[in-house]
Amino acid sequence: MNSMNNIIENIKSKFNPENVEIIKKNQIVIDLKNEELHSVLAYLKSLGWKQLTLLTCIDWIKESKFQLVYILMNWENSITLQVRTKIDRNNPKFRTIVNIYPGAEFYERDVHEFFGVEFEGNKNADKPLFLELWDDIPPLRKDFDPLAYSKRKFDVREYKVDFIPKEGEAK
Repeated sequence: MNSMNNIIENIKSKFNPENVEIIKKNQIVIDLKNEELHSVLAYLKSLGWKQLTLLTCIDWIKESKFQLVYILMNWENSITLQVRTKIDRNNPKFRTIVNIYPGAEFYERDVHEFFGVEFEGNKNADKPLFLELWDDIPPLRKDFDPLAYSKRKFDVREYKVDFIPKEGEAK
């Protein structure tokens, strides 16, 4: 099964994706309902998409949704899949995929830390990777205000220029 169209037809025949399309040479995007994601990922892994290369999140604030994007790589046919699903932004919970792709543990921790998505079943999801003492809403959410956070968190600093170049000197 190495033809892009064969892959698309195979997915459509076994599942009910909202959208499947070729977006670039050797790249296919698959949009799914939440309840199908785990079975589709397990099926794709059995077909050779053995590497989860990335899990990321997109904040669709106007839709009140987060989109989870799972990037899978098949090294035998060099085809990359983007498997995507949307979840409720106001109650961002989703079941972990560590039982399918164990390496997802760290990606899920990252998405949890920066977007606030809870991955149910990931025992280490609450352990911070980068933001150990973070005390605000997750910083990659579109409703996070970095200026207000900085004003609350850091002292006001006065800066002055110590070096004023003389005429003819490099600036």
